[in-house]
Amino acid sequence: MPWVQEVAPINTTIGTPQNTRVANALSAEDSSVRLQAALAVGSNPDPGFLETLVERCAVEPDFFVRDMLSWALTRLPPEITLPRIRRELDSERAQARSQALHTLSKIGDKGAWAWITRDLLHDADDEVARTAWRVAVVLVPEDEKEGLVEELVTQLGRGDRDVRLSLSRALVDLGDVTEPALERAAANPDPEVATHARATELLRQNPETGFDAAIDEAKRVVTLGPEGAAAAEAAAAAAAPGVAETAEAAASAKAAEIADC
Repeated sequence: MPWVQEVAPINTTIGTPQNTRVANALSAEDSSVRLQAALAVGSNPDPGFLETLVERCAVEPDFFVRDMLSWALTRLPPEITLPRIRRELDSERAQARSQALHTLSKIGDKGAWAWITRDLLHDADDEVARTAWRVAVVLVPEDEKEGLVEELVTQLGRGDRDVRLSLSRALVDLGDVTEPALERAAANPDPEVATHARATELLRQNPETGFDAAIDEAKRVVTLGPEGAAAAEAAAAAAAPGVAETAEAAASAKAAEIADC
C-alpha cells in the first residue's frame, strides 16, 4: 500500500501530516488499508492516537482489524490507556463494551478486575457477555473465584451453541471450584439449564470430551434421570454379549452353508 510506505516510520509529533494520513487510513473503505494503519500505529506507539484507536474499536466491522486496534492500544502506556478503556465499558454501543473488554484481556492488568461488573457478566448482548466471561476468568483473584462462579452459573442455558460453549469454557477454566455450583445447577427443573450444567461438568472432568458429545450425554441423563440413564447403560452392556453371540452364530451358519455348497 503506497500510504504505508509513506508513513512507515511515523513522525509522532501530534498534528503532523503523517499522523493525519494514518488517522484517515484507520477509517478507509478497504479493510486491508485499515489493518496496515493499525499495525503502523502499534509499531510506533503515540499517545496522540489513543482517542482515535478507542473510537475505531467501537465501530470497526472487521474482526482482524479490531484485534490489531486492541494490540495497538496495548502498546501505549497503561496509565493513560486503562482509564480511557474503562469509560468504554459503560458505552451504549455493544461493540464498544465488547472491544474494551477484549483489550483489557490483552493488557492483563489485574487491577481491572473490579471493572468487570455484574451488569457486564449479564449483558443482554451475547458478544459482550461472552467477552466479559473470558476476561473475568483471566483477571479474577483466587479469593473471588467462588463469587464469579455463582454469577456465571446463572447464565447456564443461555443463548445458542456458541454462547453456551463460551460459558462452559469459562467455567472449566476456573477449575474445581465450579463443581458444587454445577452440581446444584444439574438439578435445575429447567432441562436447558440442567443439560448445560451436566455437559460443563463432563468437560471439567474430561477436557478431551467434545462439547457436542458432552451435550448429547447430558441430554440423555436429563431425559432419563440419573437412575434411568444408569439402568439403560447397564442394560446395553448386558445385551452386548448376546449381540456378539448372535453375530457369531450367524457367521458360523453362513460358513456351514458355503461349505455345503
